[in-house]
Amino acid sequence: MGLNQSILTLKGVGAQVAAKLNKLQIYTLKDMIEHYPREYEDRRKITPIKDSIMDEHNNILVVIASKPQIAKKAGKIIVTFRVKDETGSIYVTFYGQAYMKNNFEVGEKYLLYGKIRRKYAKIEMESPEYEKVTDINHIEQVAKITPIYNATSKLSQKVIRGLIEKSLASCMPFITDYMPASIQRDYQLVDKKYAVMNIHFPKNSQAFFEARKRLVFEELFMLQLALYSLKSDFAKKTLGIKYTTPKTFKLFLEKLPFKLTNAQKHVLKEIMEDMESQTAMNRLVQGDVGSGKTVIAALALFNAIQNGYQTALMAPTEVLAIQHYEFLKELMEPFQIKVALLTGSTTKKQKNELIQDVKGQKIQLIVGTHALIEEQVEIPKLGLVITDEQHRFGVRQRLKLSEKGVTPDVIVMTATPIPRTLALILYGDMDISIINELPPGRQPIKTNAVDSAYHTRIYRFIEKEVQAGRQCYIICPMVEDNAANSDLQNVLDYSYSLKTEVFPTLKVEYLHGKMKPKEKNEVMRRFALGETQILVATTVIEVGVNVPNATVMLIENAERFGLAQLHQLRGRVGRGTYQSYCILVSDSKNKITKKRLKIMEESTDGFVIAETDLKLRGPGEFFGTKQHGLPEMKIANLYTDAKVLKEVQKCVKNILAIDPDLSLEENKLVYDEVIARLEMEELHHAL
Repeated sequence: MGLNQSILTLKGVGAQVAAKLNKLQIYTLKDMIEHYPREYEDRRKITPIKDSIMDEHNNILVVIASKPQIAKKAGKIIVTFRVKDETGSIYVTFYGQAYMKNNFEVGEKYLLYGKIRRKYAKIEMESPEYEKVTDINHIEQVAKITPIYNATSKLSQKVIRGLIEKSLASCMPFITDYMPASIQRDYQLVDKKYAVMNIHFPKNSQAFFEARKRLVFEELFMLQLALYSLKSDFAKKTLGIKYTTPKTFKLFLEKLPFKLTNAQKHVLKEIMEDMESQTAMNRLVQGDVGSGKTVIAALALFNAIQNGYQTALMAPTEVLAIQHYEFLKELMEPFQIKVALLTGSTTKKQKNELIQDVKGQKIQLIVGTHALIEEQVEIPKLGLVITDEQHRFGVRQRLKLSEKGVTPDVIVMTATPIPRTLALILYGDMDISIINELPPGRQPIKTNAVDSAYHTRIYRFIEKEVQAGRQCYIICPMVEDNAANSDLQNVLDYSYSLKTEVFPTLKVEYLHGKMKPKEKNEVMRRFALGETQILVATTVIEVGVNVPNATVMLIENAERFGLAQLHQLRGRVGRGTYQSYCILVSDSKNKITKKRLKIMEESTDGFVIAETDLKLRGPGEFFGTKQHGLPEMKIANLYTDAKVLKEVQKCVKNILAIDPDLSLEENKLVYDEVIARLEMEELHHAL
């Protein structure tokens, strides 16, 4: 059974289970074995019943002491029975699973793992995970380090673990180790089969760390090789356009509605030097939220246009593209520069006219979304390409836009705070500029982390701000209610509750990613015009919405977001001259969560936040939390695995120095794997 076999070929997987697995992006056996654990529980330690801790997870070895009984309570089926060990007894309860009645026989031994609670007059363990113990002398076969996976509400951990065990048994002979033997030796990497087995079911802690190191190294190794392959064309065509500074440039600079900060002046100087050189520009501009990257983009675009070239600016969302279009149009039109907008909402008739005008060079600046990279869009004299929020696009998408011209200059912009050391590794082929200063008149955003007991006070405060003429964002982690996460705030229910109970006299609207683009644009337009006072949204507003009148950002279940993401969201307020506030609500008692939210209270510097987050979570963690704004990896964490990433980059450079085309015999398998990965859609999004 090969790795690319459908998951349906696995015993126990029918159409229903397959549909649930598809929600986790699992379609083949390869996907199944690459569905790596998100954390592990050490179930080697067994606790006697009398020493169990209330309201905590406990691992107990018990004998079934009573026959399971089935009953109905409030329409729910309940299966209950008693279990015991030498120190005491408790009850075990399963809800809505009638079949559990037949799974346990009196006298059988089981290892149970679950929360023990006092319920009414009795102590019980509710819906535990269970493993039958057939041989007490080999208890280590069931009492072991146990993987915990990302799951859906309809697929239990037990089911996922079982499917992974079956997949491993079927696939092990087909797992190819394409890493050259010399690299495995030099970097002390374990065999691929050993790594795959021990990442899922580690024999011990040492086996886990060895397995993880191998798989992290391999994933980053392939990412780096693929990046070099995709970017090699750019590297070969280094000769670019040599621009001169037009006489009108000074006038354009003077007509800007504000003066540039020193940081902006420094970055502008770097860009102008790039444009005046014979070499094609390939520059990453990092600027904290609200630092004025768009103004720098406008100056570069103006320079290219006045030199007789066409230009393009690509943004990841329609809302952001419209915002850029309106800002740039206002700056450019007094200089008789024609600016156009192309998005998914552009009508067919408008689109056809626009494409003709761009082709005929009647349009000098085209702003848009992914629609810009469609084949029929021809930009014959493309001299400068700017991509905003570049992490939302794959490398291939960005290259596709650049390829519409003959070696145009390239600027990519991001507000995602990436520590410089990491940025140099991730964007090693690019020059990096940082705008680390906010425009004058901006007041630091006051940030407070509180628990949900503060809601009444928060609502009173929001009301006060709205009465003063200001506006407010409220962010929820979910769009609608979900049984698996019923404790999380969701946009639909929350906005209804605010409209009907909390702020019945105020205009409250909601916004989320599942809405149609036209609806989203309308909601954002009303909020930007001040017609809506409170906007309840998911993180869809995180990228680039500019409403200077918004002064309050309330983020519910703040522990659910990465620090960089919280920082991006916070940057939606404080964009005007009014004092702005960010309120982070979390009831989490987790110490790391509390520390992370404390950082948000103490610093408004995105780079400091990213560095601190890196130190706080450290490489010693059992698993890595995905950090928003960076390539999504199956196992590697680009923050905590920075040390491995450095090793990998050195390794890749050494290989390519000796064998740039990967044509040597020992690199043949690596070459085949790079080609296969470059053809995979998900890699384009990861890069």
